[in-house]
Amino acid sequence: MTTSLLSTRSLTKRYGGLLVTDNVTIDIQPGELHAIIGPNGAGKTTLINQLSGELSPDMGQVYFQGQDVTPLGIESRAHLGLLRSYQITSIFESFTVRENVVLSAAGAKRNAFSFLKPMLEHRDMTHVADRVIEDIGLVASQNMLAGELAYGERRQLELAMAMAAEPRFLLLDEPMAGMSSQESAVVVTLLKRLKGKYGILLIEHDMDAVFALADRISVLVYGRIMFCGTPDEIRNHPEVKAIYLGEEE
Repeated sequence: MTTSLLSTRSLTKRYGGLLVTDNVTIDIQPGELHAIIGPNGAGKTTLINQLSGELSPDMGQVYFQGQDVTPLGIESRAHLGLLRSYQITSIFESFTVRENVVLSAAGAKRNAFSFLKPMLEHRDMTHVADRVIEDIGLVASQNMLAGELAYGERRQLELAMAMAAEPRFLLLDEPMAGMSSQESAVVVTLLKRLKGKYGILLIEHDMDAVFALADRISVLVYGRIMFCGTPDEIRNHPEVKAIYLGEEE
């Protein structure tokens, strides 16, 4: 294998006669932010489900840090450092922001539900959580119940929980979905700070955000990678403009 941090080889997924992932091969380098764009129904979520381990491909392989992780499920991939942030937030609403992040840090060490001593007395985990909360910009909200957060802050918390697990690679499925322009701007600023620290695969419909963040962009149409290039190459590609960018405009 190459030095790619995350890669696929001929990844294929069918539902009956419908080909949803069509022979997808991608290579994402350490520290790269790679965006996947495409029209609705292009197969983006099915692809990211296979990368996270939530869904098994019918054919092909997924490699992470040079290891074939195709047979591994979500938990095993997460413990290797390949983490997924979900399109719909999945947080513990009756816990505070800080407790949610500490719990995620504990889960990364395989002892999330070991309450031999109170969760917030685990100093190594609280140290990680406090650093992440500051990085994400949730210090002012850290003692609020997660269920009381505004929508944009809930999405920030979800990202904080993923980061607390100390990943090497983040799979981000529409992290700005449903956000106001102001909330999206906060997340774009945050992801710019994270670039280079992690490998990141971003699925996002906000094209301004994609062009501001991505090192490379792959265009997915009917389950197949139609084109991969830099943001400038994507902007100027006539087929991409006709099939996708024109639709967005």
